[in-house]
Amino acid sequence: MAQCTELWIDRNDYRNTRIVSSAVPVPKEGEVLVAIDRFGLTSNNVSYAVSGDMIGYWGYYPADGDWGKVPVWGCANVVASNCAEVPVGERLWGFFPMASHAILQPGKVRDDQFLDVAEHRKALPAMYNGYRRTGAEPDFLQAMEIERCLLFPLFATSWLIYDYLADNDFFGAKQVLIGSVSSKTGFGLAQMLHRDPQVTQRIVGLTSAGNVAFVERLGCCDQVVVYGEESGIDATLPAAYVDMSGDSGLTTTLHNLLGENMVESAMVGATHWEQRGDTGTLPGARPTFFFAPAQIAKRDAEWGPGVAMMKAMTASAEVAKIAQAELEVEWIRDPQALASVWNDLLDNKVSPNRGLMVSLL
Repeated sequence: MAQCTELWIDRNDYRNTRIVSSAVPVPKEGEVLVAIDRFGLTSNNVSYAVSGDMIGYWGYYPADGDWGKVPVWGCANVVASNCAEVPVGERLWGFFPMASHAILQPGKVRDDQFLDVAEHRKALPAMYNGYRRTGAEPDFLQAMEIERCLLFPLFATSWLIYDYLADNDFFGAKQVLIGSVSSKTGFGLAQMLHRDPQVTQRIVGLTSAGNVAFVERLGCCDQVVVYGEESGIDATLPAAYVDMSGDSGLTTTLHNLLGENMVESAMVGATHWEQRGDTGTLPGARPTFFFAPAQIAKRDAEWGPGVAMMKAMTASAEVAKIAQAELEVEWIRDPQALASVWNDLLDNKVSPNRGLMVSLL
Protein backbone atom coordinates (compact mmCIF):
# COMPACT_ATOMS: atom_id res chain seq x y z
CA MET A 1 0.00 0.00 0.00
CA ALA A 2 1.27 3.46 -0.87
CA GLN A 3 2.40 5.59 2.04
CA CYS A 4 2.29 9.31 2.73
CA THR A 5 5.65 10.48 4.14
CA GLU A 6 5.97 13.81 5.99
CA LEU A 7 8.64 15.65 7.97
CA TRP A 8 7.26 17.33 11.08
CA ILE A 9 9.12 20.00 13.06
CA ASP A 10 8.92 20.56 16.80
CA ARG A 11 7.52 24.08 17.12
CA ASN A 12 9.41 24.52 20.42
CA ASP A 13 12.73 23.13 19.15
CA TYR A 14 13.20 23.44 15.39
CA ARG A 15 16.10 20.96 15.41
CA ASN A 16 13.84 18.20 16.71
CA THR A 17 12.19 16.51 13.74
CA ARG A 18 9.86 13.58 13.25
CA ILE A 19 9.35 11.44 10.15
CA VAL A 20 5.68 10.51 9.91
CA SER A 21 4.38 7.73 7.65
CA SER A 22 0.68 7.05 7.21
CA ALA A 23 -1.78 5.75 4.68
CA VAL A 24 -2.28 8.05 1.71
CA PRO A 25 -5.42 10.09 2.50
CA VAL A 26 -8.58 9.78 0.41
CA PRO A 27 -10.11 13.05 -0.83
CA LYS A 28 -13.59 13.88 0.44
CA GLU A 29 -16.28 15.61 -1.56
CA GLY A 30 -14.83 18.77 -3.13
CA GLU A 31 -11.23 17.77 -2.39
CA VAL A 32 -8.26 16.57 -4.43
CA LEU A 33 -5.26 14.45 -3.48
CA VAL A 34 -1.92 15.60 -4.86
CA ALA A 35 1.40 13.76 -5.12
CA ILE A 36 4.21 16.28 -4.47
CA ASP A 37 7.10 15.22 -6.68
CA ARG A 38 9.36 18.22 -6.04
CA PHE A 39 9.77 21.12 -3.68
CA GLY A 40 12.50 23.62 -2.93
CA LEU A 41 14.16 24.09 0.45
CA THR A 42 15.84 27.39 1.34
CA SER A 43 16.53 29.61 4.34
CA ASN A 44 13.14 31.14 3.61
CA ASN A 45 11.58 27.98 5.04
CA VAL A 46 13.47 28.62 8.27
CA SER A 47 11.85 32.07 8.30
CA TYR A 48 8.45 30.38 7.91
CA ALA A 49 9.14 28.34 11.04
CA VAL A 50 10.51 31.28 13.03
CA SER A 51 7.50 33.48 12.20
CA GLY A 52 5.05 30.56 12.04
CA ASP A 53 2.89 31.71 14.93
CA MET A 54 3.07 35.42 14.14
CA ILE A 55 2.10 35.09 10.46
CA GLY A 56 0.20 31.81 10.63
CA TYR A 57 2.43 29.53 8.54
CA TRP A 58 1.84 26.58 10.87
CA GLY A 59 -1.86 26.81 10.10
CA TYR A 60 -1.86 25.83 6.42
CA TYR A 61 -1.18 22.14 7.12
CA PRO A 62 -1.94 21.52 10.82
CA ALA A 63 -0.14 18.77 12.74
CA ASP A 64 -0.70 17.19 16.14
CA GLY A 65 0.19 18.82 19.44
CA ASP A 66 3.34 20.93 19.42
CA TRP A 67 4.42 19.56 16.02
CA GLY A 68 4.20 21.58 12.83
CA LYS A 69 4.57 21.18 9.08
CA VAL A 70 6.80 23.86 7.57
CA PRO A 71 5.33 24.89 4.21
CA VAL A 72 7.43 24.81 1.06
CA TRP A 73 6.96 25.83 -2.57
CA GLY A 74 6.63 22.88 -4.91
CA CYS A 75 4.99 21.12 -7.83
CA ALA A 76 2.47 18.29 -7.64
CA ASN A 77 0.12 16.18 -9.73
CA VAL A 78 -3.54 15.60 -8.89
CA VAL A 79 -3.73 11.81 -8.44
CA ALA A 80 -7.29 11.51 -7.05
CA SER A 81 -10.14 13.97 -7.33
CA ASN A 82 -13.58 14.52 -5.85
CA CYS A 83 -13.72 17.97 -7.44
CA ALA A 84 -15.14 18.02 -10.97
CA GLU A 85 -13.37 21.30 -11.85
CA VAL A 86 -9.88 19.97 -11.03
CA PRO A 87 -9.48 16.49 -12.57
CA VAL A 88 -6.82 13.84 -12.13
CA GLY A 89 -3.69 14.72 -14.11
CA GLU A 90 -3.63 18.46 -13.33
CA ARG A 91 -0.13 19.84 -12.68
CA LEU A 92 0.01 22.37 -9.83
CA TRP A 93 2.51 24.78 -8.32
CA GLY A 94 2.01 26.29 -4.89
CA PHE A 95 2.34 26.07 -1.12
CA PHE A 96 2.71 22.47 0.13
CA PRO A 97 3.97 20.70 3.25
CA MET A 98 7.30 18.87 3.41
CA ALA A 99 5.55 15.69 2.36
CA SER A 100 4.86 13.22 -0.42
CA HIS A 101 1.11 13.90 -0.54
CA ALA A 102 -1.44 16.50 0.54
CA ILE A 103 -5.17 17.18 0.38
CA LEU A 104 -6.45 20.44 -1.16
CA GLN A 105 -9.99 21.84 -1.35
CA PRO A 106 -10.25 23.84 -4.60
CA GLY A 107 -12.56 26.83 -4.83
CA LYS A 108 -12.89 29.91 -7.04
CA VAL A 109 -11.51 27.73 -9.83
CA ARG A 110 -10.23 29.43 -12.99
CA ASP A 111 -8.46 28.03 -16.01
CA ASP A 112 -5.07 29.03 -14.64
CA GLN A 113 -5.49 28.74 -10.87
CA PHE A 114 -7.69 28.00 -7.87
CA LEU A 115 -7.77 28.78 -4.16
CA ASP A 116 -7.74 26.27 -1.34
CA VAL A 117 -10.94 27.20 0.49
CA ALA A 118 -10.64 24.80 3.42
CA GLU A 119 -12.25 26.20 6.57
CA HIS A 120 -9.02 26.19 8.59
CA ARG A 121 -7.35 28.47 6.00
CA LYS A 122 -9.91 31.27 5.96
CA ALA A 123 -8.21 33.35 8.63
CA LEU A 124 -4.72 32.89 7.13
CA PRO A 125 -2.97 35.23 4.62
CA ALA A 126 -4.81 34.61 1.36
CA MET A 127 -1.79 34.92 -0.93
CA TYR A 128 -0.60 31.45 0.12
CA ASN A 129 -3.93 29.79 -0.70
CA GLY A 130 -3.48 30.11 -4.49
CA TYR A 131 -2.40 27.17 -6.66
CA ARG A 132 -1.35 27.60 -10.26
CA ARG A 133 -2.68 25.12 -12.85
CA THR A 134 0.53 25.11 -14.82
CA GLY A 135 -0.82 23.35 -17.92
CA ALA A 136 -2.52 26.65 -18.80
CA GLU A 137 0.74 28.61 -18.61
CA PRO A 138 3.29 29.46 -21.32
CA ASP A 139 5.79 26.75 -22.22
CA PHE A 140 8.79 28.76 -20.99
CA LEU A 141 7.21 28.99 -17.53
CA GLN A 142 6.36 25.29 -17.45
CA ALA A 143 10.03 24.58 -18.23
CA MET A 144 11.18 26.52 -15.13
CA GLU A 145 9.76 24.28 -12.42
CA ILE A 146 13.00 24.03 -10.44
CA GLU A 147 13.47 27.79 -10.55
CA ARG A 148 9.84 28.29 -9.48
CA CYS A 149 10.34 26.03 -6.47
CA LEU A 150 13.70 27.48 -5.41
CA LEU A 151 13.69 31.08 -6.56
CA PHE A 152 10.35 32.52 -7.64
CA PRO A 153 8.72 32.81 -4.17
CA LEU A 154 11.86 34.44 -2.81
CA PHE A 155 12.31 36.74 -5.77
CA ALA A 156 8.62 37.66 -5.60
CA THR A 157 9.30 38.85 -2.05
CA SER A 158 12.38 40.66 -3.37
CA TRP A 159 10.22 42.45 -5.91
CA LEU A 160 7.63 43.43 -3.30
CA ILE A 161 10.37 44.96 -1.13
CA TYR A 162 11.82 46.71 -4.19
CA ASP A 163 8.34 48.04 -5.00
CA TYR A 164 7.78 49.08 -1.37
CA LEU A 165 11.02 51.07 -1.33
CA ALA A 166 10.35 52.71 -4.70
CA ASP A 167 6.72 53.40 -3.75
CA ASN A 168 8.00 55.36 -0.75
CA ASP A 169 10.80 57.16 -2.61
CA PHE A 170 13.26 55.07 -0.58
CA PHE A 171 12.23 57.13 2.47
CA GLY A 172 14.83 59.65 1.37
CA ALA A 173 17.67 57.13 1.53
CA LYS A 174 20.77 57.48 -0.63
CA GLN A 175 21.86 53.90 0.00
CA VAL A 176 20.12 50.57 0.58
CA LEU A 177 21.76 48.22 3.07
CA ILE A 178 20.83 44.54 2.62
CA GLY A 179 21.60 42.18 5.49
CA SER A 180 22.43 38.61 4.41
CA VAL A 181 22.67 39.71 0.78
CA SER A 182 23.87 36.21 -0.17
CA SER A 183 20.41 34.84 0.67
CA LYS A 184 18.22 34.36 -2.38
CA THR A 185 15.76 37.05 -1.31
CA GLY A 186 18.70 39.32 -0.55
CA PHE A 187 20.51 39.04 -3.87
CA GLY A 188 17.17 39.05 -5.69
CA LEU A 189 16.45 42.48 -4.20
CA ALA A 190 19.96 43.67 -5.00
CA GLN A 191 19.60 42.54 -8.63
CA MET A 192 16.24 44.29 -9.06
CA LEU A 193 17.60 47.53 -7.65
CA HIS A 194 20.76 47.20 -9.74
CA ARG A 195 18.83 46.55 -12.96
CA ASP A 196 16.55 49.57 -12.58
CA PRO A 197 18.18 52.62 -14.21
CA GLN A 198 15.94 54.92 -12.18
CA VAL A 199 17.41 53.64 -8.90
CA THR A 200 20.34 55.91 -8.03
CA GLN A 201 20.82 54.67 -4.46
CA ARG A 202 24.02 52.78 -3.61
CA ILE A 203 23.45 49.10 -2.97
CA VAL A 204 25.42 47.83 0.02
CA GLY A 205 25.34 44.11 0.73
CA LEU A 206 26.34 42.60 4.06
CA THR A 207 27.46 38.98 4.21
CA SER A 208 29.93 36.57 5.78
CA ALA A 209 33.52 36.38 4.52
CA GLY A 210 32.88 33.02 2.88
CA ASN A 211 30.11 34.41 0.69
CA VAL A 212 31.88 37.53 -0.58
CA ALA A 213 33.11 35.92 -3.80
CA PHE A 214 29.61 34.60 -4.58
CA VAL A 215 28.04 38.04 -4.10
CA GLU A 216 30.75 39.75 -6.14
CA ARG A 217 30.22 37.34 -9.04
CA LEU A 218 26.56 38.36 -9.13
CA GLY A 219 27.68 41.95 -9.73
CA CYS A 220 24.66 43.55 -8.08
CA CYS A 221 26.21 45.49 -5.19
CA ASP A 222 28.16 48.72 -5.20
CA GLN A 223 29.81 47.68 -1.94
CA VAL A 224 30.09 44.31 -0.18
CA VAL A 225 30.67 44.51 3.58
CA VAL A 226 31.77 41.57 5.72
CA TYR A 227 30.05 41.16 9.09
CA GLY A 228 32.17 42.82 11.73
CA GLU A 229 33.39 45.47 9.31
CA GLU A 230 30.23 47.60 9.27
CA SER A 231 32.29 50.71 10.05
CA GLY A 232 33.24 50.70 6.36
CA ILE A 233 29.71 51.84 5.49
CA ASP A 234 29.36 55.57 4.78
CA ALA A 235 27.35 56.75 7.79
CA THR A 236 26.91 60.23 6.32
CA LEU A 237 24.45 58.93 3.71
CA PRO A 238 20.80 58.34 4.71
CA ALA A 239 20.15 54.60 4.55
CA ALA A 240 17.26 52.17 4.21
CA TYR A 241 18.10 48.84 5.85
CA VAL A 242 16.47 45.62 4.64
CA ASP A 243 17.24 42.84 7.09
CA MET A 244 17.22 39.28 5.71
CA SER A 245 19.28 37.97 8.62
CA GLY A 246 17.11 38.47 11.69
CA ASP A 247 20.29 39.23 13.65
CA SER A 248 19.37 41.76 16.33
CA GLY A 249 23.03 42.45 17.06
CA LEU A 250 23.63 43.46 13.44
CA THR A 251 20.53 45.67 13.48
CA THR A 252 21.77 47.37 16.65
CA THR A 253 25.24 47.92 15.15
CA LEU A 254 23.88 49.48 11.98
CA HIS A 255 21.40 51.73 13.76
CA ASN A 256 24.07 52.98 16.14
CA LEU A 257 26.44 53.56 13.21
CA LEU A 258 23.90 55.45 11.08
CA GLY A 259 21.98 57.16 13.88
CA GLU A 260 19.24 59.39 12.52
CA ASN A 261 20.50 58.63 9.01
CA MET A 262 18.82 55.22 9.33
CA VAL A 263 15.61 56.40 7.66
CA GLU A 264 13.97 52.97 7.16
CA SER A 265 14.56 49.58 8.80
CA ALA A 266 12.55 46.66 7.42
CA MET A 267 12.77 43.16 8.90
CA VAL A 268 12.19 40.44 6.31
CA GLY A 269 14.09 37.19 6.87
CA ALA A 270 15.76 35.14 9.58
CA THR A 271 18.86 33.48 8.13
CA HIS A 272 20.55 34.17 11.49
CA TRP A 273 17.42 33.28 13.45
CA GLU A 274 19.21 32.41 16.70
CA GLN A 275 20.59 35.94 16.90
CA ARG A 276 17.07 37.30 17.22
CA GLY A 277 16.29 39.40 20.25
CA ASP A 278 14.83 42.62 21.52
CA THR A 279 16.87 45.52 20.18
CA GLY A 280 15.29 47.98 22.58
CA THR A 281 15.14 51.63 21.57
CA LEU A 282 17.48 52.40 18.70
CA PRO A 283 18.40 55.66 16.95
CA GLY A 284 16.81 56.24 13.57
CA ALA A 285 13.70 54.63 12.10
CA ARG A 286 12.00 51.98 14.22
CA PRO A 287 12.62 48.46 12.88
CA THR A 288 9.33 47.08 11.56
CA PHE A 289 8.35 43.75 10.06
CA PHE A 290 7.81 43.83 6.29
CA PHE A 291 4.51 42.07 5.59
CA ALA A 292 4.40 41.21 1.88
CA PRO A 293 0.61 40.63 1.75
CA ALA A 294 0.07 44.25 2.84
CA GLN A 295 2.05 45.56 -0.15
CA ILE A 296 0.14 43.20 -2.45
CA ALA A 297 -3.18 44.43 -1.04
CA LYS A 298 -2.12 48.05 -1.56
CA ARG A 299 -1.16 47.42 -5.17
CA ASP A 300 -4.27 45.31 -5.84
CA ALA A 301 -6.38 48.29 -4.75
CA GLU A 302 -4.38 50.66 -6.97
CA TRP A 303 -3.68 48.48 -10.02
CA GLY A 304 -6.34 45.78 -9.88
CA PRO A 305 -6.23 42.25 -8.44
CA GLY A 306 -3.32 40.12 -9.57
CA VAL A 307 -1.32 42.83 -11.36
CA ALA A 308 1.32 43.14 -8.64
CA MET A 309 1.90 39.39 -8.47
CA MET A 310 2.18 39.18 -12.25
CA LYS A 311 4.85 41.90 -12.15
CA ALA A 312 6.58 40.01 -9.36
CA MET A 313 6.53 36.75 -11.33
CA THR A 314 7.90 38.45 -14.44
CA ALA A 315 10.72 40.02 -12.46
CA SER A 316 11.38 36.68 -10.76
CA ALA A 317 11.78 34.93 -14.10
CA GLU A 318 14.24 37.58 -15.30
CA VAL A 319 16.42 37.41 -12.17
CA ALA A 320 16.20 33.59 -12.09
CA LYS A 321 17.87 33.49 -15.50
CA ILE A 322 20.78 35.46 -14.05
CA ALA A 323 21.00 33.24 -10.97
CA GLN A 324 20.90 29.95 -12.91
CA ALA A 325 24.61 30.07 -13.70
CA GLU A 326 25.45 30.20 -9.97
CA LEU A 327 22.94 27.57 -8.85
CA GLU A 328 24.04 23.97 -8.26
CA VAL A 329 20.87 21.89 -7.98
CA GLU A 330 21.08 19.05 -5.46
CA TRP A 331 18.32 16.45 -5.08
CA ILE A 332 17.27 14.97 -1.72
CA ARG A 333 15.08 11.87 -1.94
CA ASP A 334 14.70 10.41 1.52
CA PRO A 335 13.27 11.90 4.73
CA GLN A 336 16.38 11.25 6.85
CA ALA A 337 18.50 13.30 4.44
CA LEU A 338 15.81 15.99 4.46
CA ALA A 339 15.91 16.14 8.26
CA SER A 340 19.70 16.44 8.14
CA VAL A 341 19.77 19.28 5.62
CA TRP A 342 16.96 21.04 7.51
CA ASN A 343 19.32 21.21 10.48
CA ASP A 344 22.09 22.47 8.20
CA LEU A 345 19.78 25.31 7.16
CA LEU A 346 19.06 26.08 10.81
CA ASP A 347 22.81 26.24 11.45
CA ASN A 348 23.37 28.44 8.38
CA LYS A 349 25.65 25.79 6.86
CA VAL A 350 24.12 25.69 3.37
CA SER A 351 26.17 27.69 0.87
CA PRO A 352 24.15 30.19 -1.17
CA ASN A 353 24.82 28.47 -4.51
CA ARG A 354 23.28 25.17 -3.39
CA GLY A 355 19.77 24.68 -4.77
CA LEU A 356 18.10 22.06 -2.56
CA MET A 357 15.32 20.18 -4.31
CA VAL A 358 13.38 17.48 -2.47
CA SER A 359 11.10 14.62 -3.43
CA LEU A 360 9.64 12.26 -0.80
CA LEU A 361 7.61 10.18 -3.27
